[in-house]
Amino acid sequence: MPRKGMRSIFFQPSTSTSSKPPPPSSPLRTFSDSLMEENIETAESLITKWDYSKKIITPLFSGNTRLEAKQYLNAVKGLQSAMQYLVTRDSTSNALIKSQFLMQLAMKTLQKEFYQILSSNREYLDPETVSNRSSVDRRSSVSFSDYESEIEISDDEFRGVGNTISETERVSMLAMVDLKAIADCMISSGYGKECVKVYIVMRKSIVDEALYHLGVERLSFSQIQKMDWEVIELKIKTWLNAVKVAVGTLFHGERILCDDVFAESSRKRIAESCFAEITKEGAISLLTFPEMVGKCKKTPEKMFRTLDLYEAISDHLPQIQSIFSFESTSNVRLQAVTSMAKLAEAVKTMLTDFESAIQKDSSKKPITGGGVHPLTRYVINYITFLADYSGVLSDIIFDLPQSPLPESYYQSPMRGENNSSSDISDKIAWLILVVLCKLDGKAELYKDVALSYLFLANNMQYVVVKVRRSNLGFLLGEDWLTNHELKVKEYVSKFVRVGWNKVLSTLPENSTVDMPVEKVRESFVKFNAAFDAECRKQSSWVVTDPKLRDEIKGAIGSNLLAKYGGFYEMNRVGLESVIRYEPENVEGCLCNILYGVGDSGSVSSHSSLRVSSSRGSSRR
Repeated sequence: MPRKGMRSIFFQPSTSTSSKPPPPSSPLRTFSDSLMEENIETAESLITKWDYSKKIITPLFSGNTRLEAKQYLNAVKGLQSAMQYLVTRDSTSNALIKSQFLMQLAMKTLQKEFYQILSSNREYLDPETVSNRSSVDRRSSVSFSDYESEIEISDDEFRGVGNTISETERVSMLAMVDLKAIADCMISSGYGKECVKVYIVMRKSIVDEALYHLGVERLSFSQIQKMDWEVIELKIKTWLNAVKVAVGTLFHGERILCDDVFAESSRKRIAESCFAEITKEGAISLLTFPEMVGKCKKTPEKMFRTLDLYEAISDHLPQIQSIFSFESTSNVRLQAVTSMAKLAEAVKTMLTDFESAIQKDSSKKPITGGGVHPLTRYVINYITFLADYSGVLSDIIFDLPQSPLPESYYQSPMRGENNSSSDISDKIAWLILVVLCKLDGKAELYKDVALSYLFLANNMQYVVVKVRRSNLGFLLGEDWLTNHELKVKEYVSKFVRVGWNKVLSTLPENSTVDMPVEKVRESFVKFNAAFDAECRKQSSWVVTDPKLRDEIKGAIGSNLLAKYGGFYEMNRVGLESVIRYEPENVEGCLCNILYGVGDSGSVSSHSSLRVSSSRGSSRR
C-alpha cells in the first residue's frame, strides 16, 4: 500500500449539530458531547505517543510516519474544536483543563518538529533550490497547489513525477509542505509566535552565513575611507559577485519560502514580518557598501568601478523592488535608490574633474619624434572605456551641464532618436574636441613645422583608429569618423609638402628641359645633400601606426620619384660620378625613416592623469 501524503488533514468535514447545546447544568448528554470526548481521547493517544520530553523518538514528519503525522495534525484540529466547545459549556471543567494541557504538549512537539525539518533539510531548503520551485511546478504533473489542497498524494505518487523533477527538488517540496502544515496548525491554535520565532532564528542564520561566505562585510564609512583604492577595488569585485547571488538567489529564494510556508491569505502579515526579520539587515548591509564607495574621494581612476557598482544595482533594481515589496522592507528599496544616487553623483563629479584635468594640462615638453602624446593615449583610452558604459552613463549625465558643440564640428547621429544617447554622444565628442585643441597647442612646441604636422597626423590617427574599433564609432557616427580621417590626410599632405620641399626644390621644375651640364651637376649635388640630411633627420621621427607610416612613405616616394626620376633619366649619362642615388635607391632610403630611435609615443601614463579601467581593460 502506498503511503499517503499529509494533505487531506485540513479538509475533512467537521461534524456539527443544528441544535443548540444544553445549558451547563443539563444532565443530558448530546451527540456533540460524545464527539468532543472522542476527539480528546484520540488527541491524547497520539499526543502522548509523540511526547519528546519522555523519550527519544523518530521525527513525526518522516517517511515512515507520514500517515501518523497527518493523523496527529488532524487530532490537534479535533482537540481545538473540543476546547472551543467546552468553553461554551463549562470553562472550568476538568476536560477543558486536560485539553489545554494536551494542546500545550502538542505545540511543543510541533515546535520541535518545525525546528527539526528546518534543521535537517538545510541543504534542500537552500535558496537556490527553492528559487527553482516555480519552474519545477510547471514541469511536474502535480502542481504544488493541488498537492497542498488534496493531501491525498503519497510519497510514491510524488515519485511518479520523478522523471521531471530531481530528488533534491522532491525532498525540498515535501519539506516545504510539512513546514506549511505545521505553521498552519500552530498559528490556528494560537501558537504562531512560537512557530515564527523558530523560523526566523533558523532562516536568518542561513541568510547571514550565506552573505558571510559571499564576502559581504559590515564596514563603516571611516573604515572604507582609510583603505587604499586597490583594496577597495578587490572588495568591489567581491561585491559585484555577491549582489548577483544575493538578489538573484538568496533573497529571492527566501521570499518564496516565506510566502509558501505562511501562504494563507490571512497570514500574509506573518510572511512579511518573517521575511523582513530574516533578510532586511543583510540586504541593507549589502546595498550600503556602494553608497559608501560613492562618498569616497573622487579621482578619475575610480570611474569605472563606480560605474560597475551603479550598473549592478540598476540591473537588479526591478528584482530588488519585487522581492522587498513589503512596506516593512521599504528601507531596502530606499537604500538601493540612495546608493544609485550617490554613485551617480560621484560619476558626474569625476567626469567634470576629468574634463578639467585635460584643460589644465600644461606639459611643455615636445614628444620626441612627433609620436603620440601620452595625453592622447590616456584620454582616448579613458573615453573608449566610458563608451562601454554608455547605457548607464546616459541615465546619469542627462542633467550634467554641457558646453554647446559647434554644428560645423559635430551633430550627434542619435539626435532625435534618443535624447539620453545623444547626451552621451555629445559629451564624448566634446571631450575629444577638448583634447584635440590641447594637441593643437602642443604642436606649436615643435621648432620644425614639418614635425608639428607629423605630430598632429600621429595623434589624429590614434584617435580615429580607437574610435573606429570601439563603441565610440557607434556613438559618434560615420560622419565624425569621415571628417577626422580627412583631417589625418590633410596633416599628412602638409607634412610631405613642408618636410620635403627643400629636397624637391633642388630639382628643376621641368625635368625634360635641356640644362647646362654645370647646372645639372649642381642640381645632383644639392639633391644628394638635401636628401641625405632629410633622411637622417626623419629617421629619428616616428609614426607608430604601420598603415599611416606606409601611406606617408608612399606619398613622399610618389612626389620624389615623379620629379627626380624624370631628371635622372634625362641627365644621367656622363654624370655618373656625381649621381649618388638611382630612383630605386631613393625608395630604399625612405624605408628607414619614421621609425624613430625608439617608440617615444608609447608612454602609457601621464604626469597629471592616471587611470586603471575595470571592465574596459578586460574587454580588449
